[in-house]
Amino acid sequence: MDVNLEKEMGLVEAVLFLDSEPLTVESIARIAELSEDVIEQCLDGLKEKYSQESSGVELSKITGGWTLTPKKEFWEVLKERYGNKNAGRLSRSAMEVLSIIAYKQPITRAEIEAIRGVPPDNMIRILQERQLVKEVGRKDAPGRPCQFGTTKEFLKFFNLNSIAELPALDEKESERFELAR
Repeated sequence: MDVNLEKEMGLVEAVLFLDSEPLTVESIARIAELSEDVIEQCLDGLKEKYSQESSGVELSKITGGWTLTPKKEFWEVLKERYGNKNAGRLSRSAMEVLSIIAYKQPITRAEIEAIRGVPPDNMIRILQERQLVKEVGRKDAPGRPCQFGTTKEFLKFFNLNSIAELPALDEKESERFELAR
């Protein structure tokens, strides 16, 4: 970290602190009126700063943008009070449907039902209301059924940069998902 960039790093930190949405390097550069190269250097400096044990926050890449988040070890203690208020807890059924959609998207209602053995209609409605899933297209099949996938809100809710960061399914879970296909 260039010593001459301490002020710029402070400015980038303030931008990230004030903005509630993850910001791309380009957005931060525009807001802070600095070059993208300087922003990259500042982000590296902030990552190093927040890696200290005395820091309660970390720099996280979520949905392709940078944001300040509580360190995971502290979030367990804090999420009850500061968690996403409108999200509330998802029922076991809603989590099951959400995980099926996340791992098998794009997927239709009938395909979800084949995996679960229960119609998913009510759970899909709840997940759509919470903006965790959305219609992403139509399957090229008789009746052209709707296909569902996850949203940017889903990634934010689970603190993921992309779907690729989902944990791998174990062999038994993978088999269960495949048998229904």
